Amino acid sequence: MTIPLRSLAPLSSILIFSLRSVCAPVPSHSITFHKDVEPILQNRCQGCHRPGEAAPMSLLTYSQTRPWAKAIKAALLNGKMPPWQADAHYGKFSNDLTLAPGEKETLVAWIDSGAPEGSLADAPKPRTFPEGWRIPKPDIVFEMPREFSVPATGAVNYQYFPVETNFTEDKWVETVEVRPGDRSVVHHAIVVVDSGDESMGQDYLAGYAPGMTPQFWKPGQARLIKAGSRLVFQMHYSTNGKPAQDRTSIGLIFAKKPATSQIVGLQAAAPWIAIPPGEANYKASATTVMRESCYLVGLRAHMHLRGKSFTFRAIYPTGETETLLDVPRFDFNWQPYYYLETPKLLPRGTRIQASAVYDNSPNNPFNPDPSAAIFWGPQTWDEMMIGWFDIALPVHTPLNTHAAR
Repeated sequence: MTIPLRSLAPLSSILIFSLRSVCAPVPSHSITFHKDVEPILQNRCQGCHRPGEAAPMSLLTYSQTRPWAKAIKAALLNGKMPPWQADAHYGKFSNDLTLAPGEKETLVAWIDSGAPEGSLADAPKPRTFPEGWRIPKPDIVFEMPREFSVPATGAVNYQYFPVETNFTEDKWVETVEVRPGDRSVVHHAIVVVDSGDESMGQDYLAGYAPGMTPQFWKPGQARLIKAGSRLVFQMHYSTNGKPAQDRTSIGLIFAKKPATSQIVGLQAAAPWIAIPPGEANYKASATTVMRESCYLVGLRAHMHLRGKSFTFRAIYPTGETETLLDVPRFDFNWQPYYYLETPKLLPRGTRIQASAVYDNSPNNPFNPDPSAAIFWGPQTWDEMMIGWFDIALPVHTPLNTHAAR
């Protein structure tokens, strides 16, 4: 995904689970769906496992959940669910999907006991969700000006759809969500702010890729949309054998109080990648330097089907190096932003280094063609190497001087 920014083993898993089960707390009473399992699903799963969201099945009720019991157990034991790829040794993230101690054990024990429903009297109050959104009701919604027809087969070039905001004053956005019209064909969507000033370029506002969650910024933090700006939807579609229609939209919630920190999107990218045929451990890295002190607030790794692992490091002016995020098993189908629980100070001169490893060998089951040399490109059979990251700056900081490669 490229946009013009200013700067831009199942066996071992089972063993680990068995060892943890010895000391993890499990309810002493008979475990039932409504009393023990439903609260976990509400807190951990239903955000995605409900109609209209990314997950393939709903887990809102007992009747919906019970047929999937064995599959749920398998996904828990092999680490597929919850989908969280970050190595726990590095960083703490506010959107961490990892289950709390005892939750995995409770779910597995419930399944092993036959997945009983229990009494409805024990059921928690059902969660309510805003219709069509994972965020509260947006203050304003923008959508592509028309539906785009995605063919059944073939490659589709990137599509760009400008949309006027008609804002007569600057707007600060504290919550934002991009929603595809048809997830089955939207490979990714990126929405940028175009102020019309060519010297300023375009600002990243928000995006969608599998696994990405809405952006909820901390109090005082917000993204800026200047008066008179327009939004540009960059759409990458992938065909799936069936014709489809898509009309992606974006919902915005404005800051209720004056912003003190502006959120700005940056990247460390390596468009020079050239992966030899059959290479199982091709390495690439890129670095972006902070010209002004700022705070790091979020990180996201982006590669395609040959992506194997991805690491972010901060190299401070003192020479000290810190691993910010380590994704040891990259999953093309799940590419979330990792939001830091506590923003991290990056003193002026700090270098953000993004490092990636690719597997272009026949041992990669997702590899489209191990015999091909692979270069940077937009399609899934090409490759990319982008380390996205968001920083927070005081609102009056000049934005054309904050980073350099």
